[in-house]
Amino acid sequence: MENKVHTFKIDINWNLIGLISKIDRFDASWSSIEKTEGQSLKQLKSIATVRSVGASTRIEGSKMSNEEVEVLLKEIDITKLEDRDSQEVVGYFDTLDIISESHQDINITESNIKNLHKVLLTHSQKDNWHKGGYKQHSNAVEANYPDRTKRMIFETTEAGIPTEDAMRGLVKWYKTDTETHPLVKCAIFCYEFVSIHPFQDGNGRLSRLMATLLLLKNGYKWIEYVSFEHEIESRKNEYYRALRNCQSQRPNEDITEWISFFFNALLNIQNQLLDKLKQSGMQSQLSPKEKSLLTFIGDHSGCKSGEIAKKLGIPNPTVKRILTALIEKNFIEKHGNGPGTNYTLK
Repeated sequence: MENKVHTFKIDINWNLIGLISKIDRFDASWSSIEKTEGQSLKQLKSIATVRSVGASTRIEGSKMSNEEVEVLLKEIDITKLEDRDSQEVVGYFDTLDIISESHQDINITESNIKNLHKVLLTHSQKDNWHKGGYKQHSNAVEANYPDRTKRMIFETTEAGIPTEDAMRGLVKWYKTDTETHPLVKCAIFCYEFVSIHPFQDGNGRLSRLMATLLLLKNGYKWIEYVSFEHEIESRKNEYYRALRNCQSQRPNEDITEWISFFFNALLNIQNQLLDKLKQSGMQSQLSPKEKSLLTFIGDHSGCKSGEIAKKLGIPNPTVKRILTALIEKNFIEKHGNGPGTNYTLK
């Protein structure tokens, strides 16, 4: 059944209805999960924040690993943010923190969107001339790759009055449409925001932050404990393909493919969250030494077995045996081989 929502066509088929049903069924059980998993959720939120910041900035070309992001965020107060990657990481963290703490008070207005953009680029001196204001020059959606090369995905709305009109229309539709399911509205808002690309830079990052904001405002609180951005990063080619395929029909395009991708991503991270909560329950069955190693690795991401043995006063052979057990139980990940081998939380 084809529907017209905002300016788009959507085929509301059984697949989409099924995805919405699964996402909302999990959401209905979230309140009881929150009550029983308090301490575990606190740790998961910390891990998810690092993964979200790292992934969303890497999608736009940053080279910082999650381990480097974690170290930077712990040392924000004493670190000079001289390189662009660090500036973008801290800006993303600051914006995500504001959304997490104040989402109930952030109404969906052009002014608030501009303010979030300003926070996102606060630390980037290169972006001083345009942060918090709509673009003055044409831009495009581009895919960034690790070797610093770029590939254009599609052209965006022209700068000036066309962008201003498009953003005004998007915000007005979002505020006045009371019939469309909130998950569909969130997916549409993010798609149209990226399609307009209203700011000179930072649009991709802000679109993912807006997804978190809109989900939180609609009561999907679990989004804070798992990384939507990491899911997008891991499916980057699929993400850009869905955007490009829909965008090629513009205007009045059918965006069913994008909606399906968006919902599948949400469903995947819900399943990941359930797996992590099951792991948290399993932690209660770990031995004291296993728990101490797990805590140490959580506080010292990227540590090596010798470092763990020295700090915790446990013989190195015992540490290696416990590390192997924790890997088998899916609590930690091993990186590298030989002397460079290090460990991080799963």
